[in-house]
Formats: sequence, C-alpha cells, structure tokens
Amino acid sequence: MLFRSKACIAALQELPAVNAEIYGTDLIYKNYYNIGVAVGTENGLVVPVIRDADRMGFAQIESTIADFGKRARDGKLSMAEMSGGTFTISNGGIYGSMLSTPIINPPQSAILGVHATRDRPVAENGEVVIRPMNYLALSYDHRIIDGREAVLSLIAMKEALEDPARILLDI
Repeated sequence: MLFRSKACIAALQELPAVNAEIYGTDLIYKNYYNIGVAVGTENGLVVPVIRDADRMGFAQIESTIADFGKRARDGKLSMAEMSGGTFTISNGGIYGSMLSTPIINPPQSAILGVHATRDRPVAENGEVVIRPMNYLALSYDHRIIDGREAVLSLIAMKEALEDPARILLDI
C-alpha cells in the first residue's frame, strides 16, 4: 500500500479534482492529502486515514499503515482516525478480487480499487509473454470529475506503479 499511496498522491497533485469535494453548493479543492486505506477486519472493512500523507516519508507511511492494520483488527481505531479522508485506496486483491467497483466514501470524490496480481499473457515486442498484472478501478463522482480527469489520474497512478523508481526519487 505504500507505493500505491505515493502513486495516488502524485496523481491527485496533478489532477486536483480527484481530491476535491462538494460542500453544499461549493466545490472545494483541497491542498492536503489525507489518504484512507481500507483494512479488512472480522467485522468488515474500516478505513483509517493517513493524514497529510504527502508530507510523510516512506518509513512513516509504512509504519502508519501497519499500525492501522493491527489496531483495526484489534478493534482499537477511533472514529476520528476513520474520518477526514480526501481519497481512499481499497485493496480487494488481498481477497483474490480480479475486478470490482469500489464505493466512494462521501464526501470524497473518488476511490481507487486495487485488484489481485496474476500472471497474464501480454504482447511485448510482437511476442506474447506472461507478465504479472493487476487491474485498477477508479470510482468517481461525475459532478466533480469528468472522464478525462479520471482516465488521466489512473494513467498517472499506473505509470508511477510500473516505475517505482519515479516514486522513490520523487520524479
């Protein structure tokens, strides 16, 4: 989830509507990145929020996610820790999901669904080869985000995940 979080933050910074919300009749563009990370528990999913994730280093994000996971399974997360997210990442792939439609957590404008990584045949240099592949699904509020912005944000996330050096070097 660390690299996915960083890839999402980079895409949200490029396409601010994906990190926006509707408040009454106003559209609010946020300049902070509170990333919700869905965690499975015996009682269902909970979504703790990594606050100001864009200001955190790799180790800090990783330890925060690990802490949330443990405390979620122990039932020790507070309601405050599960509110205030600006974007959510849900990883149904850990349950074997190959494709699904994640549900937006209002007032957020989008959620990323990550699915299982499986070997798939792909064309590479005119040859069919087997490569690990997974699908990403973005659900989004069309009142805020149009198809162009949704596709561009997914492409930005995909490209960052396909080349983790970009995330590590912050380029």
